[in-house]
Amino acid sequence: MVGPSRSGGLSPPNKRSTAREKTTINCLDQDILCTVFSLLGIFDLVRCSVVCRSWYRIIDQKMLLQQLWYKHPVNRVSLLDEPAISEKPWRFQLQEFVMGEHRLSLTQGRVTIDQWKGHSMGFKQCRMKLGTILTGVGDKLMRLWSLKSYKCLEEYSVPDNVSLVDFDFDENKIVGLIGTQLCLWRRNGQRNTFPPHAGTFPRGLCMRYLDPEALIGCEDGSIRVFDMYSRKCSRITRIHPGPVTCISLSNDQFIFSGSSVGTIKVSHLSSDACVATLRSPDITGIKALCYNPQTELVFAGSSAGHVLCYDFRNKRKLWEWKVCPSSVYSLGHMQNDESTLVVGGIDGVLHALDQRTGKVMGSFVMDHTKAPVFSGRVERRRGRKLLEDDYSSSIDSIPRTARLPITCLAVGMSKVVTTHGKDIRVWRFTRQ
Repeated sequence: MVGPSRSGGLSPPNKRSTAREKTTINCLDQDILCTVFSLLGIFDLVRCSVVCRSWYRIIDQKMLLQQLWYKHPVNRVSLLDEPAISEKPWRFQLQEFVMGEHRLSLTQGRVTIDQWKGHSMGFKQCRMKLGTILTGVGDKLMRLWSLKSYKCLEEYSVPDNVSLVDFDFDENKIVGLIGTQLCLWRRNGQRNTFPPHAGTFPRGLCMRYLDPEALIGCEDGSIRVFDMYSRKCSRITRIHPGPVTCISLSNDQFIFSGSSVGTIKVSHLSSDACVATLRSPDITGIKALCYNPQTELVFAGSSAGHVLCYDFRNKRKLWEWKVCPSSVYSLGHMQNDESTLVVGGIDGVLHALDQRTGKVMGSFVMDHTKAPVFSGRVERRRGRKLLEDDYSSSIDSIPRTARLPITCLAVGMSKVVTTHGKDIRVWRFTRQ
């Protein structure tokens, strides 16, 4: 604060007192955070519990979720109707309830779609974590967006003369594959690449990051593991006869990799040996992979439009369905969800499948017959659920501008983020 000096004028401001320090939510003490958390509903509190370890510890130590769950009206009704359910741990009951609500919203709810132009050039990839969306691949920039306001929070430039192939991120850093090198962006703006010289490994086609390791699927059929702290290649596994097109990881360090020749190989980070080979005789190329650790099921999307499900432990195929006229580009499910698989591909239709049977429970497109509502640069439209009986005829009547190819998707609670050329769409599903 500036006050009068002895000479009657104004004294110079104290530089130390006027220096503005950046205030973040981490500056709040546990009691204040606990008070804020206690005002939230059950779904918002569940979301907060998975933001970071410190928030989880506060919520867990104060038993906020447990108290809220026992007060929840749905829980009280279910305990009266099904006495046996009370024998289950409360966390298990809560997880079942949340995943059940998620499934119902995706299959029976109303759909609104928020869309905005994310990049000036076409881009292909998105990742969703911690209430943010990271987009890129195809442009010279990656952009981090707020899932709540849709505002661009940060930009990260790709080094000149290289192209971004794939990326992943956490709360501290972004790891990107740029041809024959890896690039590391710190959230404070620092950027560096390694290995120091390009060409030290064959051209990479896909990447997955599980701290502290980044796995690169290469054109020569190998998988290369880089330690992000030593910045050295710790292992090379030559496992496929053709290019590695997609990779998925399990928490117990199993690596699932798909190739352009249609095989899915399972290996382990601690060994170069192939643990299992999963294959369907009619599949020519694997475009997308994901693994569900809860059920130990592996899901794959093919270049011919098929979605397949394999039982990893028993090494057998459970089901296979054709859901697109050609390539399935992306598929995924919410963490801990054992019921619903979301699929997107070249036809621009968002499909929700039953994980156990492969049955299509809902197919959704943007409703082009309704006028959009604009809020700044964000365009809001209604979504439309296609009827299963006349799916083939109804899909042909929808213009391609309303169902641009879904190049990538990410699944959250009652919502799905998709990428379409230059546009980002957030599909929000609301229980009717």
